[in-house]
Amino acid sequence: MTVNKITHAVVAGCGTMGKNLAQIFAEHGIEVTLWNHRKEKLEAAYQTLQSIQTGTGSHFLQNIHTSTEDTAFTSASFVIETIAEKLDVKLDFLHRISRIAPADCIITTNTSGLSITKLASALLHPEYFAGMHWINPPTLIPLVEVIKGEKTTKETMDIVFALACFLDKHPIRTKDVPGFLLNRLQLAILREAFHLVENGTATTEDIDTAVKYGLGLRYACVGPFETVDLGGVDVFRSISSYLFADLDDRKDVPPILQKLCEEGALGVKAGKGFYDYSGDKGTLAIETRNKKLVAINKAFHAIEK
Repeated sequence: MTVNKITHAVVAGCGTMGKNLAQIFAEHGIEVTLWNHRKEKLEAAYQTLQSIQTGTGSHFLQNIHTSTEDTAFTSASFVIETIAEKLDVKLDFLHRISRIAPADCIITTNTSGLSITKLASALLHPEYFAGMHWINPPTLIPLVEVIKGEKTTKETMDIVFALACFLDKHPIRTKDVPGFLLNRLQLAILREAFHLVENGTATTEDIDTAVKYGLGLRYACVGPFETVDLGGVDVFRSISSYLFADLDDRKDVPPILQKLCEEGALGVKAGKGFYDYSGDKGTLAIETRNKKLVAINKAFHAIEK
């Protein structure tokens, strides 16, 4: 199979990632079935997509259909699941769907860090299974991680990688380790950030400012190894010699994170997290983030041209 033979993609799950992936596939001319077992959630997702289409002036919805039936998978040439990030739920889903979809259908998962090899154990044809981890919001973040399980064939990896390129993304191949690549890097930063707040070294505002206007801006332009080369390998060796020993290395969930979860302060979706998102503050936070991402992407495209 090649990318041009992927004519019908099924996106399983219609949450934030699912409906956005359906939009991306449809915008690139691929027929999409957006699947969910709950009709009311599908209807809400479709209404959101209608609003997006109206706002962009595009016509991608002509390529999107919805379904609550498993028969939607019988004609699929490509499947990506975006259902709940729970191992047992994903295993049950993959076991069922792999016995309905065509034998050569490529099935992928958008898991943020569950083992691809473990998930593949539920499939009839694990050789056609791979991880395809998109970053939220996928319509604005170019990176896609393509992850190989123990039984994933090179051909499957090549097709998923090529598909990401066809969808105008920047894919990387990663190994099947917990968290893959991006989340390992992200959680390493978060672990130290939580530690600095818990011990009173900095406030959440201090850390967010340091990342947005310092580290994050730099890393949007050059990666960590490029940063070392530009700053001097000897300089970073010197800093490492005394700083690594002082960094947090905890192995459990940070108390600050556990406390917020116990209080139901789950972030924007709950109206409160580290910050207040009551009223329209949550919507404003998302809109502000998206505007900044659009501006950064435009700047990159202008430079690349």
